[in-house]
Amino acid sequence: MAVKKPSTEDKRVLAATIVGTSIEWYDYLIYAQSAALIFGPLFFTPATRSDPDVGQIFSLATIGIAFLFRPLGAVICGYLGDRFGRRAMLVITLTLIGSATGLIGLLPTYASIGIWAPILLILLRILQGFSAGGEWGGAALLAVEHAPPSRRTSFGAFPQAGVPIGLLIATGAMLAVSASFDSVQMLAYGWRIPFLFSIVLTVTGWVIRQRVEESPVFKALQSRRLESKAPLREVFKSHFRLIWQSALICVGNSAAGYLFLAFTISYGQSVLNLPVGQLLSCSIAACLLWLVSTFASGWIGDRIGAARTLQIGYLLLALWAVPMWLLIDTATISSFLCALLVLAIPLGLSYGPQAAVLANLFPAEVRYSGISTGYALGSILGGAFAPTIAQAIMSRYHHSFGIGIYIAVFALISLAAVTVSQTTSKAHLEDTVR
Repeated sequence: MAVKKPSTEDKRVLAATIVGTSIEWYDYLIYAQSAALIFGPLFFTPATRSDPDVGQIFSLATIGIAFLFRPLGAVICGYLGDRFGRRAMLVITLTLIGSATGLIGLLPTYASIGIWAPILLILLRILQGFSAGGEWGGAALLAVEHAPPSRRTSFGAFPQAGVPIGLLIATGAMLAVSASFDSVQMLAYGWRIPFLFSIVLTVTGWVIRQRVEESPVFKALQSRRLESKAPLREVFKSHFRLIWQSALICVGNSAAGYLFLAFTISYGQSVLNLPVGQLLSCSIAACLLWLVSTFASGWIGDRIGAARTLQIGYLLLALWAVPMWLLIDTATISSFLCALLVLAIPLGLSYGPQAAVLANLFPAEVRYSGISTGYALGSILGGAFAPTIAQAIMSRYHHSFGIGIYIAVFALISLAAVTVSQTTSKAHLEDTVR
């Protein structure tokens, strides 16, 4: 039987989800890379002078602070989205995170304003986290619930693809400025350019999302949620187990993904003494494969099931976690590239189907609040402080295989959570709104 081609309305919805999340993740990830490479000496100067490892831990910790505010963003933006419209909130979250990123590019450093520099940096980072928390649930749910029953996983992979796309743009921007400026110029002003470039991207995304009309499906979802009136209190009261189950489904990919995003390049530069430009090129190559594997996971999930695809992804991630670091520690750019390319495959397989799996896990009347809260909690537990934990492991044991064990354990936890979720999700599979 021929697969029905996406309609104009389908394409419009998918474009809105992938373009918006790509821009938001660019903003989010340009910070992660800067925290790994630059922010330690600029914003945490006393700690860096006292002990470079401590300064680096402080810098990487600011990545995790934002995650603590993602649930708040999910709750508030979810409520406002139910009341005033999904499209409106997606435009607002994009504007907020873009504004925060642009302002970071204008921040004075510790040398100029002292302790106020890290304080303002942290406040803007919190705003980024709040906005990201409000973005994912709306985009993912709109894509999955808009999809035909036979294409839920592939539709749900579109907002997920925003992560590797955003990372590609972010890494490309960092590569361009690092090639244009020497280390002194980079610390002086070059690092600001990718943050200011976010303003251009945000305006572009804002225009695209403004032009997307609210589809009949969106209106039906909005009407249904207004009728259900399921506040967060009711979600936690009746579906507490499902929320934590969905959070555990996400932790393995979050931990591995954020190490890839915010730690591997820093490790390659500071520990292995590899050139930053070559490391960023490796990251771009791995991102391209991550993007391909994310879309491939949607195609595979439509044929063998989203949960089974996640299981395969997490099993491969657990198996590769330790060998990856042993390969990286050979300290050649070719081995570094090979390690990241192999990692990109299970990253995509364990991320692309998440939107479909989480949507199937919750009953329709609490699905919006449920997946937003579960995903945000999973991001905190898995990704919030993964780079900081990895740095602490290195500082304590001076060997990277401990990081691999840490990732393997989280991948196995998620594998178990997906396996348990299969019986629950089957009960709600056909409950998805069309």
